[in-house]
This record gives sequence, structure tokens and C-alpha cells, in this order.
Amino acid sequence: MPVYVRSLETAVPPTVLVQPQARDVFASQPGLTRLGSRLVKTCFDSAAIDTRFTAVAELTLENHSENPSFFDPVSGQVLSPSTKVRNEIFAVEATKLFIEAAKAAVGKCPDIDLLDITHVITVSCTGFFNPGPDYKVVRALGLSPAVQRYHLGFMGCYAAFPALRAARQFCQADPSAVVLVICVELCSLHVRTSNDPDTIMGSAIFADGAAAAVVTSREPEGPDPVIRLDHFETVLTPVGEEAMAWNIGDEGFEMILGTYVPHIIEEHITGALEPLLARDSSLAGLPYRDITHWAIHPGGRSILDKVESKLELTEEQLVPAREVLRNYGNMSSATVLFVLKHILGQTPAQREERICSMAFGPGLTVETGLFTRVSPAL
Repeated sequence: MPVYVRSLETAVPPTVLVQPQARDVFASQPGLTRLGSRLVKTCFDSAAIDTRFTAVAELTLENHSENPSFFDPVSGQVLSPSTKVRNEIFAVEATKLFIEAAKAAVGKCPDIDLLDITHVITVSCTGFFNPGPDYKVVRALGLSPAVQRYHLGFMGCYAAFPALRAARQFCQADPSAVVLVICVELCSLHVRTSNDPDTIMGSAIFADGAAAAVVTSREPEGPDPVIRLDHFETVLTPVGEEAMAWNIGDEGFEMILGTYVPHIIEEHITGALEPLLARDSSLAGLPYRDITHWAIHPGGRSILDKVESKLELTEEQLVPAREVLRNYGNMSSATVLFVLKHILGQTPAQREERICSMAFGPGLTVETGLFTRVSPAL
């Protein structure tokens, strides 16, 4: 039974971070060594990011809060609020984005009524509260109180895949199911100043954003392209457990993003793709570039460079991932959905075009998906 992403919508908070401005602020922090300052400039300049978005309005030079918690524009100092302070902001600001993205996705499906939604799956690794975002979405949208609710928490950048996979399974088990999937990440809540290269890299690339999808086995109506969810696979690389991790500290969540991660991905990416591509005999022996679209989670510029080189993809096939990175940064679990939305917006050449998608996270975990963009109008 085919299952489709009938709509895919994104949302970002209103505050824009301009990369050169953010670089200069972080490079001038007290306590940085000369090496630390040079690392900041190198990481920010080489990230291939122009702009990012943040739910923390304080993180701009234009903000003039009387009692700043994150950034003092007078002294130019990045502050270190407690995890509690950061999480309280998450509960407020993430809720806004969960609701905004959910409304947008449902609004793009005029043939689906709000009361048709049977399941809600929310995803985030950047904060916790309960009653959680799944509850908030049900209340705000006026969904049935009997909706089945699930929250996938603290999984990291690959978490959109388990959410979509679960949605697909719900729809295969019940042909009448309509599943609303929403990923929201406020990574900027956890930025900090440091001489540590992993922390500096996190400050240079992570950002905030939201994406929501309506998933159902109902046949698509109307001319707009949809995504058919064909297959999913999960692979754990034999090395890398220490290279990417996500821990809770007293002053926010602490991201470990080792500089060796791109090399681990380069070494193991073909092995990670094998079980996925084996699910479709028509792809056996084909060069990777013969798959039309590649929706790669842009964990960083170096990761995209390694993927493009190792799989011998064309520059055009990495444009969606690179453009999302350039304009939005790394928004953890929501990011690959931004990339898929970019692909949906491209002019189709055929009625059906294959998409191979990948995301990477702590473990090192590689989640892959084989999809089809279906353009009913052709």
C-alpha cells in the first residue's frame, strides 16, 4: 500500500543571525585564547552559511533587553544561562513553531479535515516539557482528543526518519490513518562560548527551525507534487560513538560534533546505503548519480563535500542540501525536511522521480530513506 507525504511545510523564528556578525561576536569573547579566536573565525567562515534563524531575540546586536540572559549587547559578552532558563524559553518558543508548522501543513491539504487526523508525532532534541508539544498541537488545532500522540525526544539530527517511518507504518496498518509529523529544534538555545573545537563548531552551524508533514495512504488529489515513502533503513557505523553525542549540562545541552565525523561518513556511507538500495532491484548496479534527487542532511559543509565526492554525485544533486545549509544552517531533525521541501519545489522532468535521502546523528547513526516524488499534473 503506497503512503504519501501529502504536504510538507516549514517555519522559522523571526530573528535572523547574519554569519559574519555572529562570527565577530564569538571571536571577541573574553576568555578565548588566541587559538580559540582563530578557530572561531575559521569555523564560521568555512561553514558555507550566510544566515540562520533563532528563537532567542537577545542574540542580536539590535536587541536591548534590560536583564539579558544570553547576550549583553553593551559589553558584547555571550552569557551562560542555566539549563532551566534555556528550557523555559524552549517551552514557549518551540510551542509557537510546532503550532505554526502544523497549521501550515494541514492547510495545504484541503481534502483532509482536522478531525480526520488520527496520529500526531512530534520530534525535538533541544528541550523538554509536559504536557508536551504533541498535546499543545492537539489543543491548538482543535484535533480530536482521541488522537494518538507520540513524541520522539533527544534522538538528534536523524530523528525525522524514525518519525516518517512510524507514520508510514501507522498508515499501512490502518488505510484511513492520517498522521501529522512535526519536527521543531531550537539549537541556538544551547550555544556557548568556548575554546573547545566541538563547541565552536556547534556555535558556527546550528540554528532553529520547524517542519511539518501530513502523511496518509489516501491517494493525492490536485496537481501539486507529493512524496511517496517507499523504504527506510537504519545503520550504525562500527566507529564514531564518541565522535557525535548530545549531553545535558548545567548550562544547556552539550553537543559533541567531532572534526572526524565527515571522515567516518565518507568511509561508511556506501555500506550504509547498501541495505536501502537493495530494497529496489531496479537500482542494482546503477551509479549513485543515476538516482535523480539526493536529500542529504547538511550536518555541515564538510559532510556534504564528502558525500558528493564519495558517491560521485553532480553539483546539482547537492544544491538542495547546500542551499538549505546556506540559508538556514543546521536545524537538527527539521533540516532534512527543509531539503525535501526544496526538492518538491523543483520543476519535475518526469511524473515519478526517485529521491535517496540520508541523515546522520549520535551513535554514529545513519538513517536512510528511498522515496519517490510523484507529480500528478504530468
